[in-house]
Amino acid sequence: MLPHDTMTDTAERTLLLVDADHDYLDWATKHLDADGIRILRCDNAANALKVCEKTTVDLVIADIALQPIDGIELLGQLKASYPDIIVIITAGFPGTAQIIKATQQGAHDILRKESLVFELRSVVESAWQIIEGRRTAGEHKQKMPEPGGRLQVIGVSRAFQDVFKTVGRVARTDAPVLIYGESGTGKELVANAVHEYSPRRKNEMVALNCGAIPENLLESELFGHEKGSFTGAASKRAGRFEQCDGGTLFLDEIGDMPLPVQVKLLRVLQEGTFSRVGGNEVLSSDVRIVAATNKDLAQEVREGRFREDLYYRLNVVELRLPPLRERIEDIPLLAEFFLRKITKKNGMARLRLSGEAITVLQEHKWPGNVRELENTMARATALATSDVLLADDIPIGVSLRSDSEINQLFGKLFNFAEENPDINLYEEFLRYSLKRSADDTDIAAKLLGIDEFPKN
Repeated sequence: MLPHDTMTDTAERTLLLVDADHDYLDWATKHLDADGIRILRCDNAANALKVCEKTTVDLVIADIALQPIDGIELLGQLKASYPDIIVIITAGFPGTAQIIKATQQGAHDILRKESLVFELRSVVESAWQIIEGRRTAGEHKQKMPEPGGRLQVIGVSRAFQDVFKTVGRVARTDAPVLIYGESGTGKELVANAVHEYSPRRKNEMVALNCGAIPENLLESELFGHEKGSFTGAASKRAGRFEQCDGGTLFLDEIGDMPLPVQVKLLRVLQEGTFSRVGGNEVLSSDVRIVAATNKDLAQEVREGRFREDLYYRLNVVELRLPPLRERIEDIPLLAEFFLRKITKKNGMARLRLSGEAITVLQEHKWPGNVRELENTMARATALATSDVLLADDIPIGVSLRSDSEINQLFGKLFNFAEENPDINLYEEFLRYSLKRSADDTDIAAKLLGIDEFPKN
């Protein structure tokens, strides 16, 4: 398809649309037409490159599924030859790896096709503003490095994709990253993405859960120890800082790190050196820090449980992961992904979700986030009686359908009541059911076998 020119050569700005769908090209041409804008269009990547060779193009909007090369490769070639060109990538369901790659290659934005009617015009306007700013300020973007690594992270929601656009921008730097998110939202997966798409990807990423290790051992885990430095130290041991020299150190649940260890971590971040426990040798290690927490560290600082100076050292780049209840459109994709993963691992026939089952999944609040969804799919797979999962086949929340579970619950409550005669058993039952259901009153009512949870 030859380029289609909607204006004369006197236009101030030139926009190139690249897509194999001619109906989409017609729609986008009408949708973006405006005074002072010249719109060119073609249906494959090869023609797009030829157009840019012959014409000065300011902005390209390219589909990711192009021939003979895809939209991301076209993006890379365009940015290599024309560093100032702005490229917007469109896709039906862009994968996480595609989002990161496109961002690192210099994409202005990556948009889902179904949202273009709402988002495209505003994103294009932001691109025109950048172009105008460059014309007066003479700014130039650098070509970003080609990433490596592959990640199985699923998400098409705007909130989730925004996270990985930020990952694509910050991964190529050495700036410390602080990841916020509820339990089960995938903080370690995001940390892996930061590492996998960074220049450090050829070296190791070492993870340490700061809340799972006693305070007296955490310092040794971080910095290592010398033989005989404490009871049980039978030999010299390297710590995590030494193990991931040249790589990335992921400090999970950083909000649970004891204050004395925080002081020593801060010293390493400030000075770049440390010593093993019980040793005098000064060591150094080239490490990028990525930390994660489900706590509000700013509040922890105000309450004296986290050092303010360490907080600012870690919180150079902040990433906030949306909980699953704010990613409703991702739930069917994640559920299908987990079903395929589980059935393949166990050599089972493929299972599918009915529309009613998807509705049940999307209506649940998922207090345990993605981890809870995966566990739910595992239970549904184990109990499946056909190749299609219906609404009743989805074991949402905590199920107390079996007599043994009910007897165990009553047994615990009555034993507790016998030991605490002043405790109201009815109130304790309500409290216990709320705890089991993560304060979801609908689930708690189901656990109690009643239609509605008592309001008072």
